[in-house]
Amino acid sequence: MFADTKKLLQNAQKHNYAVGHFNINNMELVQGIVRAAEKLNAPVILATSEGAIKYAGMEYLFCLAQTAAHQVNVPVALHLDHGQDLEVIRKAITMGYSSVMIDASHEPFEKNIRRTTQVVQMAHRKGVSVEAELGTIGGAEYLVSSRKILYTDPAKAREFVEQTGCDFLAVAIGTSHGAYKFAGKAQLRLDILKQIKKAIRVPLVLHGASGVSQKIVKEAEKYGAKLEGVQGVPSQQISQAIKQGITKINTDTDLRLAFDAAVRKVIQTKPKDFDPRHILGPARESVQKMAEERIRLFSSAGKR
Repeated sequence: MFADTKKLLQNAQKHNYAVGHFNINNMELVQGIVRAAEKLNAPVILATSEGAIKYAGMEYLFCLAQTAAHQVNVPVALHLDHGQDLEVIRKAITMGYSSVMIDASHEPFEKNIRRTTQVVQMAHRKGVSVEAELGTIGGAEYLVSSRKILYTDPAKAREFVEQTGCDFLAVAIGTSHGAYKFAGKAQLRLDILKQIKKAIRVPLVLHGASGVSQKIVKEAEKYGAKLEGVQGVPSQQISQAIKQGITKINTDTDLRLAFDAAVRKVIQTKPKDFDPRHILGPARESVQKMAEERIRLFSSAGKR
């Protein structure tokens, strides 16, 4: 049985920490993330994007997450990330996901409200909570992309939440999908976040918040990666965002980089070894370490 995402975030909101949302697309990622959560006694949200579902299949990912959740004594929720296809959203609700996201942030305000309301009504009938998004963040991630950031308007956020009944809201305050987040210095609009927190009571979500560890980047580049110019969100700004009301923080890029660096190292240093377990085992360990770093940063360690 998966944990209730809404309850996890309400508890985080009450006690001023954030729950880590980590994207998954294979077994090693699931194991690394859940082992990190168990080690640190922290709640965790596993998330599948439509891209991950296309790659691995919803049933496979659901079963991987379910198996992992049954083996640990910490709360594990399963979330559909950036849902745009109503059939995929409906299937996730029926299958037993803890929560789903309807991402109509690219649509005009009124259409975003209509599409979000439709999903809220559908999900709430099954006891599934809903994340929506208002404003757009930069960067690209599979089907989700935006050339520029459109900051969330606090007044519009209040109207949006009141009309849709969404359970938590992803806001745009300067983050970006992917590893190439900023052309210059990273600077989140914490002033806007503070106003949003005053305007609405539902838990707030931060997408595109990976830190892009330069240590991991250098390790990957040492073994062949080409990552010039990658940049993430500084830890200090993440901590400040949590103080200003962020209760769910999405991490995907950091896991990909950690996984990639570990795989590259094995292939380069052990060219005669073709055993997938020897290649992917270190990647799983690297993912666990990265997830542990993020959980500690979010102050959710010990908050199961």
